[in-house]
Amino acid sequence: MGIEHLFAGIPVADRDAAAAWYELLLGRPPDLLPSETEAAWQLTESGWIYLLADAERAGSALHTLLVDDLDAFIARIAARGISAGPIETIAGGVRHVVLTDPDGNRLNIGRPPG
Repeated sequence: MGIEHLFAGIPVADRDAAAAWYELLLGRPPDLLPSETEAAWQLTESGWIYLLADAERAGSALHTLLVDDLDAFIARIAARGISAGPIETIAGGVRHVVLTDPDGNRLNIGRPPG
């Protein structure tokens, strides 16, 4: 049995407030609003992130998103009002930046070398 899809959950205090920030980050509204407490974006053919209103667990997510062009990604989000911290290079030459959403969830945005 192989895994075919990934839904990475991000707990937030308020779905609508968080969805507004993620719309800026991703440059589009959610692909799905399955309930009053959830919003979901399809990032790849089989990879999704979804917000779940769960105030008790809000701010506890830590996900890594790998992008094809880190500099272009940072420029796009900056144009939409999201500022990123400094770009760092870690082991293996991976360049990355950490973004924190309004609930405190951390998103590591990176680009492997090559």
